Amino acid sequence: MKKQKIDTIVSACLVGVPCRWNGKAKTSKKALASYNKGNCLAICPELMAELGIPRDKCEIVKGKIINENNKDFTKEFIIGAKLALEFVRKNKIKKAILKSGSPTCGCKTIYSGKFDGKKKKGMGIFAAMLKKEKVKITEV
Repeated sequence: MKKQKIDTIVSACLVGVPCRWNGKAKTSKKALASYNKGNCLAICPELMAELGIPRDKCEIVKGKIINENNKDFTKEFIIGAKLALEFVRKNKIKKAILKSGSPTCGCKTIYSGKFDGKKKKGMGIFAAMLKKEKVKITEV
């Protein structure tokens, strides 16, 4: 059997991994269909940073990633994003399917930074890194 080359990463929460801040998944039929083709790898930069599950809900506020108590987690999120980016570079990944809203994976929208459940235009830290690498990003 010929080994299929991985050319796409997908936010792990979109394929059913309960790795979001609240310990839940956010399964997407579209992401799962792509993942099941065999050329996708599920990845969670926040877990790569050892932020744990569950963890504090964080949003981007004035360029920093903070929780509702104003504790700064920017450093941890950067560590996870850089580890994930290292994997992308090493494996010459060309496509990504990412979760909307996330301070890590949001590529078109992120949460408002007011912890009010609303979204605004913006990019998460990992998505911004992928964009610089010219990785084609689909937001789900």
